Amino acid sequence: MKFKSAVLVVMAALGLVLAGCGTSGRSNATSPKTAPDTIVIKNFTFVPARLTVAPGATVTVHNEDSATHTVTGKPFDTGDIRGGTTTTFTAPGQPGTYPYMCTIHQYMTGTLVVS
Repeated sequence: MKFKSAVLVVMAALGLVLAGCGTSGRSNATSPKTAPDTIVIKNFTFVPARLTVAPGATVTVHNEDSATHTVTGKPFDTGDIRGGTTTTFTAPGQPGTYPYMCTIHQYMTGTLVVS
């Protein structure tokens, strides 16, 4: 009977720890290695493909590819981001959904959600 009690205590404690790992209500759908308000370019894809940020937020872009890329949408454009470098841009001040692409590799697309 003591064993069952100990197991229940451990499970309850684990549940409390996991409950503390929730989100703050704003989801970036990022991988655990990606910082908030950050887009990583890797293997000719944007990670995450859909990023939610606050109006006017500074968005960081890390290009982990060796190729040059851009993050281009209306009204923002990073210009060329050489492989292995990082740049930033300012998210639009108005809430909305802003599609973007790499103008060099136009099959690379993503979405910036400002809310």
